[in-house]
Amino acid sequence: MLLVIDCGNTNVVFAVRDATSWRGTWRIRTEAQRTCDEYGVWLMSLIEHAGLRREDISAAVIGTVVPAALYHLRRMCRDWFSVEPLVARSTLDWGFDIRVNNPAEVGADRLLNTLAAHRRFTGPLIIVDFGTATTFDVVDKGGAYVGGVICPGINLSLEALHQAAAQLPRIGIARPQAVIGRQTVPAMQSGVYWGYVAMVEGLVARIKAEYGGPMKVVATGGLASLLAEGTMVIEQIDPDLTLDGLRMLAERNPVPTLRADKRLIEQD
Repeated sequence: MLLVIDCGNTNVVFAVRDATSWRGTWRIRTEAQRTCDEYGVWLMSLIEHAGLRREDISAAVIGTVVPAALYHLRRMCRDWFSVEPLVARSTLDWGFDIRVNNPAEVGADRLLNTLAAHRRFTGPLIIVDFGTATTFDVVDKGGAYVGGVICPGINLSLEALHQAAAQLPRIGIARPQAVIGRQTVPAMQSGVYWGYVAMVEGLVARIKAEYGGPMKVVATGGLASLLAEGTMVIEQIDPDLTLDGLRMLAERNPVPTLRADKRLIEQD
C-alpha cells in the first residue's frame, strides 16, 4: 500500500491507498519542529485503528510547501515504515510541461492539483484551491501548467481583520443570507464570504479573457464546497485533488531505494 503525505501550511494530511481505494485519511496540525517519532506514534495508532499494519506500507510519497517539515516526515517514513519516500519536486516526471520562468518556485501542491485535475477533467482548466492561501492555477488544453494567481486565504484574512482592528471580534466563515449586514458579525461575514465570491468570479473572468477561450473551473480545499454555494462559476469540486495528485505522481516515478544507513539523512 502507498502512504501519501500532503503537508500544507495549516495541516498535514496522511492517507493510505491500496490498489483501488483510500483505506484511511487523517490530519494533524502542521508544526515544522514536530519530530519523526511524534508523527510515527500518532500515525501508527490511527493505522492500526483502521485495521492496517505497519508492514502493509510498501511505498510513500510526500508533497510539502513547508520545507522545514520535510526532514522529519522523510525520517518517519524511513524509521517507522522502512520505505524511502518519493518527494514531489519540479524535477520529477510529471507528464506535463511547467511553463513558468522558474519551475522550482511553484508549490508542490499546485503541480499535484494540475496533474490530478487534468487527468480527471481534461481541457483548459482553472483550479481554485481554498487553503491557507487561495490559489488559482491555469492549465492549458494539453495539460501544461502555465501559471496562476496567489491570494491570502479566507481564514488568514479573518485573523488579520481581528488582529488589526481593535473592535472587531474573531469570527468563523459562514454564508450570510444578506449582503448588507445589520450588526458587526454579519457585516464581517458578508465582507469575507461575498468578498471572496466576488474575487473568485472576477479573477476567473479575467483569466478566461486573457486565455482567450472557454475553461472549466475546478475547486478544492476545505472551504471549496461552502464558497461554491455562492457562485455559478465553480463547475466541479474535488476535495481529494492533491492526494490523488500524489498518488498519480508515485505511479509515474520510480520508487526510491531506502539507504542502508538510515542515520545519513539529507536535510533538504
